[in-house]
Amino acid sequence: MVQGERDSPVGVVVLGIGRWGTHLLRNFLALPGVRVVAIADPNPDLLEAAIAQFALDTQRPAVATLTNWQAALGLAGVDAVAIATPASTHAELIRVALKQRLHVFVEKPLTLSAAVGRQLCELAAAQGRQLVVDHTYLFHPAVQRGQALIQQGRVGQLRYGYGIRTHLSPVRSDVDALWDLAIHDIAILNHWLGERPAQVQAWGTSWLSSPQAIAPDTGNPANSGSNPGLADLVWTRLLYPSGFEATLQVCWLNPDRQRRLSVMGDRGTLIFDELATDPLVRQAGALVLQDGRWVATDQERQAIAIESDEPLRRACQHFLDCVRRDRPSNLSSGAVGVDLVMVLEALAQSMAQNGAIVRVP
Repeated sequence: MVQGERDSPVGVVVLGIGRWGTHLLRNFLALPGVRVVAIADPNPDLLEAAIAQFALDTQRPAVATLTNWQAALGLAGVDAVAIATPASTHAELIRVALKQRLHVFVEKPLTLSAAVGRQLCELAAAQGRQLVVDHTYLFHPAVQRGQALIQQGRVGQLRYGYGIRTHLSPVRSDVDALWDLAIHDIAILNHWLGERPAQVQAWGTSWLSSPQAIAPDTGNPANSGSNPGLADLVWTRLLYPSGFEATLQVCWLNPDRQRRLSVMGDRGTLIFDELATDPLVRQAGALVLQDGRWVATDQERQAIAIESDEPLRRACQHFLDCVRRDRPSNLSSGAVGVDLVMVLEALAQSMAQNGAIVRVP
């Protein structure tokens, strides 16, 4: 926004009013300095549900509700678009929005192709518009506090990490569990370590008979595994340049819902468990040799205090700040999104090759 416009509300259109789009709408309606100009979704029932849930018919100024997203982007007063549509549609929506000189906030993953993602980053720069990816966990108070603890050496020299992310639903039809779930933990690990994997491995299994998704911005299946459906269970191994290694398990059809990621160093382990009473814990301890036996010592559990704030609210506010200040995101830019897509592409290639080690370009 130009200097004279920075005090004016940022006009936002929300594309896609499904589960996540509804959360985006809720936050943008509540944040100061923003006006929701319109919402758009091809499903009239979802639009009607949003109207009823948020009393959109009583909002002043009025919030337009449309089934045609192109018409929504063409409305007067639109400065930015928030995209919460299937991943296979991201590339086209982002490209059109940027060409109309709109700022873009897009749900992860940025695209299903790193090459396409890089093109969109270049387009955003050429248009002088901000492209921010909604990697919500990067805005989680526990993740941000965890990064500070690691940088302070509170867990010592990092050795390895492990994580699990499982649930019984939702199950997506456009991407597999790798692209849907593993991207969260890879984003957190990359943020904590300040690097991205150099090599990766992945193994996938499909028990569900969902049709294989095709990514229109690549022409290739979103899941490159050998199974007829999308992989609903995926194991990954990440090897970082520093020597740090991590293993992750993600699954769509496990009723044991878990959201847990740990990194272990020579002074303790940092545990981020989103569902626990204490989401961030430092578990200290070491082994010492006594009388020829290894004995545990200096064991201590420390719950780390974190702020109470919704990560998505922070992410939405961050996007608005980037727009108002005309500055690229220093946390979840399009470039960060491209890096993560590159890792996912390498993992998909490994999964297609039955777990072969694949180098990340």
